[in-house]
Amino acid sequence: MNEMSNKWIGKNTIRPDGAEKVTGRAEYAADTTMPGMLWGKILRSPYPHATIKSIDTKKAESLPGVHAVATHDDSVDFPLDTPVILGIQDMRWMARNVLAKEKVLFHGHPIAAVAAKTEEIAQKACELIEVDYEVHDWAIEINDAIKDDAPILHDFIKFDGKPSNIAGTLEHKKGDIDKGFEEADVIIEKDFETAAVHQGYLENHACLVSVAPDDKTVIWSSSQGQFMVRAMTSFITGIPQSNIRAIPAEIGGGFGGKTIVYLEPVAAILSKKSGRPVKMMMTREEVMRASGPTSASKSTVKIGATKDGKIIAAKGVFYLQAGAFPGSPIRGAAGCCLAPYDIPNAHTLGYDVVSNRSKVAAYRAPGAPIGAYAVECVLDEIAESLNICPLEFRLKNAAKEGTKAVHGPTYPKMGYVETLEAALKNPHYKLPLKKCQGRGVASGFWFNAGGESCAQVNITEDGNVAVTTGHPDIGGSRASIANITAELLGIDINRVSVTIGDTASIGFSNLTGGSRVLFASALVVTESTKQVIDILKDRAAKIWNIDKEAIDWENGVAKPAGDNAGKFKPLTLAEIADQATPTGGPIGAGHQVNTVGAEGGFATHICDVEVDVELGIARILKYTAIQDVGKAIHPAYVEGQLQGGVVQGIGWALNEEYIYNDKGKLDNPGFLDYRIPVCSDLPMIDTVIVEVPNPKHPQGVRGVGEVPIVPPLAAIANAIYNAVGKRFYSLPMSPPKVLEGLEQK
Repeated sequence: MNEMSNKWIGKNTIRPDGAEKVTGRAEYAADTTMPGMLWGKILRSPYPHATIKSIDTKKAESLPGVHAVATHDDSVDFPLDTPVILGIQDMRWMARNVLAKEKVLFHGHPIAAVAAKTEEIAQKACELIEVDYEVHDWAIEINDAIKDDAPILHDFIKFDGKPSNIAGTLEHKKGDIDKGFEEADVIIEKDFETAAVHQGYLENHACLVSVAPDDKTVIWSSSQGQFMVRAMTSFITGIPQSNIRAIPAEIGGGFGGKTIVYLEPVAAILSKKSGRPVKMMMTREEVMRASGPTSASKSTVKIGATKDGKIIAAKGVFYLQAGAFPGSPIRGAAGCCLAPYDIPNAHTLGYDVVSNRSKVAAYRAPGAPIGAYAVECVLDEIAESLNICPLEFRLKNAAKEGTKAVHGPTYPKMGYVETLEAALKNPHYKLPLKKCQGRGVASGFWFNAGGESCAQVNITEDGNVAVTTGHPDIGGSRASIANITAELLGIDINRVSVTIGDTASIGFSNLTGGSRVLFASALVVTESTKQVIDILKDRAAKIWNIDKEAIDWENGVAKPAGDNAGKFKPLTLAEIADQATPTGGPIGAGHQVNTVGAEGGFATHICDVEVDVELGIARILKYTAIQDVGKAIHPAYVEGQLQGGVVQGIGWALNEEYIYNDKGKLDNPGFLDYRIPVCSDLPMIDTVIVEVPNPKHPQGVRGVGEVPIVPPLAAIANAIYNAVGKRFYSLPMSPPKVLEGLEQK
């Protein structure tokens, strides 16, 4: 097959969902309605930690307009002593997070739910449910949760042989860490803290679920994976997966926060009990109180280097909050923190700590920004002590092809060095700075992923192409898949349409997360398209009555080759499609595979800040994100991913935090008090796309979306230090904290 070289791959083609979204025609989960629909509401715990002694729903059930009430008794019972693993989730925790069973473990924990004729009636009915609690002491912060006399959330969790809130550990070792520190000329060790931050997606969780009398179930919901929704709903409700059809709506942001379920199983239970469709929507306050932010953390990082600037030893210890149930992203913190560097002796250790907060969920490179914040700040201190340029210091110690990473793998071809070289050459790095202005740099890594994916490519009757994949599009995968398909077929991009199939129309595909979707979907779409091209050549051979091997596919047409060259007029895709019926029937092919070969991504960021020393406000003046993306299939979407990650990192570094009061209640559950960056807080964010193709992918794709949130925390902290000469080891670096630090200085 002779492909047109880069006619569509690498081009900023029109976004297939763009017009519908900007005109308001795109359908989100909250837009879905059905005749006879009921509204579901959830009763949530007023306490951060209490045993549920009894739940009395009689008054709620007798309220006119109420059709069903649900509690944990209506869901599948998962005994606490028996793990039930689904993907990376344990359904013991997931089921109890959806509806509390033995205990409530955070303020806002769901206890019961009501389906009623109106939202108002459902809310009133929730208030009529009587719950008898035995209230316990609680632990919100990590230091409180790991004290010897801390209130224990789960008695069966043991650490060092006794009940504990440390639910697990993860460890990586390389070389001889003690010997490495003995040989170091300079050693710096520092402690760090970060606050819990929410993904901040604009679209609240919403779903509509209809369960028929025969258990046939349809779910419309906002999620990052319809197959995940189907499986988790099935496990929690007991409805067979084969009876559930999960339909993905357009998604108004997720960033990892919609990779688990909150409402869908509850709505399914209510629908089954009432015999009516049930719609549920979270308010913003419910989203902030009861859906997963990412972890707060406390870390200690110790790094040693020789006087000529070679890192010889590094150790990182990371405590991450899991919230009410085990499962904090210690893998990202302990695994990614040292990944950009070639270090002979290293040891990283992560602790998974439960506390009386809502269960954490993934947030864009989960755990990695926490690890990078600590490591990259210490690296800057070492570079300063050795009087070495911080970028040159990183370049001297950079991982490259053949490097054995601390977290295990030996790196193949990758582009971290190229990001550092691009940063050193970038004009931004040489711009002059004024008083109270500073420049910081930092690097970051994310693993990226493959996983199960399916695709179907069909030729329509009029000779166009319909592609179906199984992954919700939250980062531009539809546009990128259209680019790849048009490139392979050699046809105009406008002749390719890409849709996301539901669980009944496409084979199992893992959820959208981990920067896996374009990598994985491009693999299965490429294989499907190649099969379609082979079919098209076979059909042309039948039309011409020649051998298929004597046909080339080039620029969207079948051409006779070899001895037959020039004997027949080339056949376009549309002409072959027009003769599909007499030559064998519909033309299409599908491919499904557990994709492998995803390789990690690296980035280096440059940040300039100006600190108002009277107000304590740090303002971002200029920001440049440099990243090895493998191959930018749709550069505008890649730039958007880089810029979006930076914006979220800026919020994490400067303003965002969960604030709890002395009653264990979240005090800022809304965008008025939980301060995400707005346009006036941000500069123009420049991007530099480095392309070192992934040799294990037909288009060279690497994951893009996770890496850009990893460096900003440290880059901003390093910039603030260079502006005012004061280092901050606790995030967010909000105005009160900066003012206090400057006063101490």
